[in-house]
Amino acid sequence: GSGFSTCQTHLRFLSQLPCINHKRIGKLIGLSNSNRTARRNQPVQEFNHGLVLSKEPLRDRDVFTVRIDKKVNSWSGSIEIGVTALDPATLDFPSSATGLKGGSWIVSGCSVLRDGRSVLEEYGRDLDQLAEGDRVGIQRSSRGELHLWVNGQDCGAAASGLPPKLWAVVDLYGKCTQVTVVSCEPPPPSVEKERETIEQEEEEEEEDEEEEEVLVSGGAGSGGDSGNSNSSPAGNGGVVPGALTGAMTTNDALLFHEKCGTLIKLSNNNKTAERRRPLDEFNNGVVMTNRPLRHNEMFEIRIDKLVDKWSGSIEIGVTTHNPNNLDYPATMTNLRSGTIMMSGCGILTNGKGTRREYCEFSLDELQEGDHIGLMRKASGALHFYINGIDQGVAAAQTPNVVYGVVDLYGMAVKVTIVHNHNHSDRLRRNNAIMRALSPDVGRPRPALSLTPDAEVPDRLLFHPNCGQKAAIISDGRTALRPHATDDFNHGVVLSIRPLRSNEVFQVRIDKMVDKWAGSIEIGVTTHNPAYLQLPSTMTNLRSGTWMMTGNGVMHNGTTILDEYGHNLDRLKAGDTVGVVRKEDGSLHFFVNGVAQGPAAWNVPPSVYAVVDLYGQAAQATIMDDMVDLPPLPEDSSEGPTAMSPGSPCSLGGATTTSDLRFHHLHGTNAVITNGGRTALRQNCRSEFNDAIVISNRCLRDGELFEIVIQKMVDRWSGSIEAGVTAIRPEELEFPNTMTDIDYDTWMLSGTAIMQDGNTMRNNYGCDLDSLTTGSRIGMMRSASGDLHYYINGVDQGVACSGLPPEVYAVIDLYGQCVQVSITSSSGPLDNSLCTSNVTEKSFPIHSPVAGVAHRLHSKHGKNVVLLGEGCQAVRVGGYAHGIVFSAKELKTDELFEVRIDEVDEQWCGSLHIGLTTLAPPELPSCPLSGLSPSLPQLRTKVTWLLCGSEVHRNGVLQRQNYGCSLDRLMVGNRVGVKRCNDDTMHIFIDGEDMGPAATAVAKNVYAVLDLYGRITAVSIVSSSLMEDVESVKAPSLSSDSCSEGEEDSTPVESEPCALLPTVMAFLENHGKNIQLSNQNLTAARVSSYNQGLLVTAQPLARQQLFQFQIDRLNPSWTSSLSLGVIGHSPDRLNFPSTACCLKRSAWLLQRDSVFHNSLKICENYGPNLDTCPEGTVLGLLVDANSCLHLYVNGMDQGVAAQDIPSPCYPFIDLYGQCEQVTIVTNNVPAVGGESGETRCQGDMEKADMVDGIKESVCWTPPPEVNPNKTCEYQALCSRFKDLLTLPDGYFSEDAKYNLCYCESCHKLRGDDAYYKRGEPPRDYALPFGWCRFVSNALKKWHIAYHGTSVGALRRALDHNQLLPGTSSIFSVSPVKVEGPNGYSEPEENSAPGREVPRVRLSPTMRYSGLEIFAPKVQFRDPRSHRCHQAQVGFQVCVRPGSYKVGAPTLGHSEPLDPRFSNSEIEWITKEQGGTLLYGLLIRVE
Repeated sequence: GSGFSTCQTHLRFLSQLPCINHKRIGKLIGLSNSNRTARRNQPVQEFNHGLVLSKEPLRDRDVFTVRIDKKVNSWSGSIEIGVTALDPATLDFPSSATGLKGGSWIVSGCSVLRDGRSVLEEYGRDLDQLAEGDRVGIQRSSRGELHLWVNGQDCGAAASGLPPKLWAVVDLYGKCTQVTVVSCEPPPPSVEKERETIEQEEEEEEEDEEEEEVLVSGGAGSGGDSGNSNSSPAGNGGVVPGALTGAMTTNDALLFHEKCGTLIKLSNNNKTAERRRPLDEFNNGVVMTNRPLRHNEMFEIRIDKLVDKWSGSIEIGVTTHNPNNLDYPATMTNLRSGTIMMSGCGILTNGKGTRREYCEFSLDELQEGDHIGLMRKASGALHFYINGIDQGVAAAQTPNVVYGVVDLYGMAVKVTIVHNHNHSDRLRRNNAIMRALSPDVGRPRPALSLTPDAEVPDRLLFHPNCGQKAAIISDGRTALRPHATDDFNHGVVLSIRPLRSNEVFQVRIDKMVDKWAGSIEIGVTTHNPAYLQLPSTMTNLRSGTWMMTGNGVMHNGTTILDEYGHNLDRLKAGDTVGVVRKEDGSLHFFVNGVAQGPAAWNVPPSVYAVVDLYGQAAQATIMDDMVDLPPLPEDSSEGPTAMSPGSPCSLGGATTTSDLRFHHLHGTNAVITNGGRTALRQNCRSEFNDAIVISNRCLRDGELFEIVIQKMVDRWSGSIEAGVTAIRPEELEFPNTMTDIDYDTWMLSGTAIMQDGNTMRNNYGCDLDSLTTGSRIGMMRSASGDLHYYINGVDQGVACSGLPPEVYAVIDLYGQCVQVSITSSSGPLDNSLCTSNVTEKSFPIHSPVAGVAHRLHSKHGKNVVLLGEGCQAVRVGGYAHGIVFSAKELKTDELFEVRIDEVDEQWCGSLHIGLTTLAPPELPSCPLSGLSPSLPQLRTKVTWLLCGSEVHRNGVLQRQNYGCSLDRLMVGNRVGVKRCNDDTMHIFIDGEDMGPAATAVAKNVYAVLDLYGRITAVSIVSSSLMEDVESVKAPSLSSDSCSEGEEDSTPVESEPCALLPTVMAFLENHGKNIQLSNQNLTAARVSSYNQGLLVTAQPLARQQLFQFQIDRLNPSWTSSLSLGVIGHSPDRLNFPSTACCLKRSAWLLQRDSVFHNSLKICENYGPNLDTCPEGTVLGLLVDANSCLHLYVNGMDQGVAAQDIPSPCYPFIDLYGQCEQVTIVTNNVPAVGGESGETRCQGDMEKADMVDGIKESVCWTPPPEVNPNKTCEYQALCSRFKDLLTLPDGYFSEDAKYNLCYCESCHKLRGDDAYYKRGEPPRDYALPFGWCRFVSNALKKWHIAYHGTSVGALRRALDHNQLLPGTSSIFSVSPVKVEGPNGYSEPEENSAPGREVPRVRLSPTMRYSGLEIFAPKVQFRDPRSHRCHQAQVGFQVCVRPGSYKVGAPTLGHSEPLDPRFSNSEIEWITKEQGGTLLYGLLIRVE
């Protein structure tokens, strides 16, 4: 078209013509868009063969520019671009551009290659870092120089002496998969003129510098634009002038000598040296230069690779030894003549230390990418350079002829000689670019008019050169880690100038995160920040540095004071830390203005202040007397919650304010509930903004829009912002914060009144950042256009004037403010989402109980870190020293409960829990290095504890086999301890009382836990207020409250719910494939497999169980239904195709996982919903603590999600196999019970039959909801049983009592893994993985298992018991009578009476099901005709007292079942009639 230059019309990628021109593009290239777009086919499978060339040769000054259209992440490397003198017509295309020879110049990454050999490193922009949409071009200038252009910026000369006829080359290599030619024309005249001017100025500067003899000659360099941030870094950088690149490619270039250490491998034309086997060997890595160094010639290397296995690192220096004649030593410091080496931060001459602290840097602390150089001056002085910074004279008299030498020792593995020596300039430029790109997440503050400019340099500010992950904002006053939750270090910042004597440097902690251990560190250093290569953390520096870290003081990385002052790791947002060097050279630290005493002496005078934003510390601001600090919220008493008589709320009256609500459009993190009256910010501990809410209509003149703060968190700085805007909600693109809007918006932020994002006035009459829970904020536009704010009903005066007539009220739930509600006569305040009347500062949002949460005491084991205001404990090292205490003594009958948050399977052992008379306040300062490493060893005061399943008192075993073993705890399990009023200690596991563990427990006791072994993190889930258990119990239609040990349970009538449940029905609005019937109680999907989303018309009341039944499944599809709740009204819901697309206030249960707004938050929850058969009844319930529960056939599967808003609406997605469901909440009284009986897990498992009569202690699913009737695994086992041709009379006629114990079925029933049976009760394990066909049962006998062979089944069934010879030879064996010598004598003709037959049994099928007892047989399924392997066994009733318990005769050393030790896993019986077959067990593979 007319918009393209004439050059564009003839510059196109070469077309691939059939037959004759197929070699003119890479073999994987496809062209389109009139040969202007090239793509690499198979981009994920192949990374090369993507070469394309321009159709015509380049004209001088034309920039051939392409745009990167697509990239993939499968490979390393990316686009390569350059020129070639080769004619495309005769070119045999290589696999990549770097393979081009015969006059080709290619820019690859940040290197320039000529004919495949590197001629210039560290050039221009790194092409590998370019993104989609970036533009890159190549140009031959009129001088014959090669220039690279990136996004319109010239990167300077990359090469010179180019021939006149060249074609542009583009290689779609690695990540780059598609490019488009966008232009081919000369650059704008202004750009070229600017470049020529810069080049001319730099040439003049270089001439001046040469005259002053500041620089030296003779090195290989280039004359690029080193002074321009957008120009080539190939320039000399102020170090070595000279000709362009010719010296690098001649034989005179400084390279490594061919002869080198025995483990050295040379590459890259002998510019790169690498030590082989770096993890096995640490020396024999010496390399030398190929020629002696010239006077004033820089020898510089770059560290390419380090390993962290060894101590010590690279050493560099000079030697008089000729490499051709030298017998290379293992390490260069072994040479005793003619050698000067820099090692660490010292100088070694002939192997002996001559200067211990030569420079500020230690070579051992350098990182990959750092540069080290050396130069022998004409005067004979030897200088070393670190990242381009001259470290001064290392040796005054150096011999005239010396070779450069590098020792790749210890950590150093690979280095490369660098021929352009401008690294320090490039380093500073890259730091500036990084900071410019770092997002400024600080709050927008008003522009401050401070002191005159002349005084600005004298102020204490942060230096712009800071850590890699740090950024400096607010004119140098504030430092932050913008992505503090992604990394915990690289946050070092220094002051811009040295501290004066007695000058206090003090910072306030603005923001913290609770993800990491450790926190802010502060100190001083002699290192100048302008030249310092900042370490990842300041304590890594080994020279000139003093730091306070935790409650210790370190000098040069070594601890000099172990117990000093207040622990910095305990500080919170708003606290201050400071440091001062006094005139006498002593160093003092301050915490919250309190001097901590002298920490060090003899500190030199010119030291810079250092702050390390480490771990939890995310942002800090310098405390400066010259300017007011941005306000932080302070703890103050709660404001009044009742309106004062002077409140203008009465102006509007009920009739005018009743319709004021929050608009349904809002920020992404905001949630509107309570009919539009309440707004909250979700994920309040991980998100601090994007939560703007706006009124549903314009404010009338004189009308007050007032809200009350209901919930706050103390994680962030800043708080609520409030104001008005003339922008309609439908036209507003909600920003991160409302102060980002630059038109028609007036906001109060802190004490600043801001219009359109700019500060109009400061120090308004109130400070929003100081408000607390219960405070009320109101806004009113008067008839004259003035904006007034009201705090707790008190008018704060005119904030601003001239407002337009129609403005909307705006609330920004920012930072600490989490939840607000509109206050008016239209309705009461909504407290349904407010867990308590206290702020988050005293009660964590995740706590599921009402009241003030328990806390952990600040005194704890030395490996423990407390988070979340003492509600969470994390063991950060080792496997022990993890003891924590409750903050206060436990009251009688007060439960102290924690949840397991993290488990580390590399350790054995588990949590210990108990009560102790040891008072934590009496312990010494934290960390408690003198505290016992584990709780069983804590014996200074009386302690009762549960360890595994054993109860100890002061280390003495009191009881074994108590309750469930703590060794089996997993993430999500809850463990609690209680001291009851009868002086007994009770342990609770997942809310179930395990009974009295110890008696005669003292009254004044603390809860004590030990984060030992596997358990590394716990969080408190209990409250210090006494709970009314009945008041919070979910009104499930069945109860699991009966203990396993109860023999006789009296049926209990289910108590009716205090509130009448809402009659539920499906909403008329639903997925397009849904058809409703039966008064909207039945829903069916009538086509396809999706578009089957349903939601109830009524909200789900708290503690109401909503249940529905699966009516019909279609096996033609895969997957099945999902269900959950949404936290907003469904009236205007745009129903997506599947429930997983619900991304706003949605909690979804799908398969065995829980999702919130399409993000998975929990796995392995409940049964897999895809396996639920027809007849299964599923239910949802939100309890009084806003926790969501799933019920399967009346059984609670536990908490699926927390903080469910009110109101919420259940939804169902009829997906895949599930085609029809019916609501049964309204007419099914008690699922799982008959005649109102409570389902209890007694001493028998579910569906147990005793002589064919159901006992009151047993529960049986009703036939219509029996989850087993469609189980495919049970059907397969049943078909195998039919193949055995066993008489049907041996089995129960009622097939519903035949139980399948596959994973799906037992989860659907809610089976426990272990039960008790018999008199006295004895444990047995359910046979998970097997299928049982019931025969008989005796209630008072014990349950055991017996593996057998298929051939032995019939005889055992005929006699209804195990008989000698009925089982395989492995499970029944004769016991020989001992001979006269006390040992068994085999006798072939011994009488039958001398053999006493015995039968092996076990309480678990994990033992009896071993193949040696139950051999596998192969069979073909008559239905599917597939071959399977099967095993058989019996579930047996055993008469108590007729057997002996012992160890396995097979000699197994590893435990087979976690419930049973190997010493009790085998039962031996020899009594005939002592066993009764209970059921046949079948397992099929």
